[in-house]
Amino acid sequence: MYTKIKSRLFLCLLLALFTGAVSCKRSKNTGALEERVFVVTIAPGDEKIRGYLDHHQHIWPEVEAGFKKAGYKKITLSRFDHLVVMSILVPRGANLDSMSKVAESYDKRCAEWNRLMDTYQLGVPGTAPGQKWVEVKPFYTFEH
Repeated sequence: MYTKIKSRLFLCLLLALFTGAVSCKRSKNTGALEERVFVVTIAPGDEKIRGYLDHHQHIWPEVEAGFKKAGYKKITLSRFDHLVVMSILVPRGANLDSMSKVAESYDKRCAEWNRLMDTYQLGVPGTAPGQKWVEVKPFYTFEH
């Protein structure tokens, strides 16, 4: 029980750090941008996390070309153990479902990549059955 509470507390602190980091940026070429943050858990086992990390060290060029075509400005993946945090920088108000469809339709390898990554991913505690990536919302910000 203590371990479960401790891991949930750590998750909350981690999310607070990531979600409070950047709320928006402005670039003279791209207009207003916003950061969106998501979390997912990688399936248990050293083999699963090693495989997931290895794939991300060798991302297929078609996948990154799809991200560019869809309008993603920056995607950063960070992790603690099997918890993965994804931060994306996109135009303010962007429809992420539409962007995802554009990225996946860029090339058949993009959809293949998503199916492959899906075999590694599990939802975090509190997600609905079958739900994997979940967006987290900021609840505290410090600015100086």
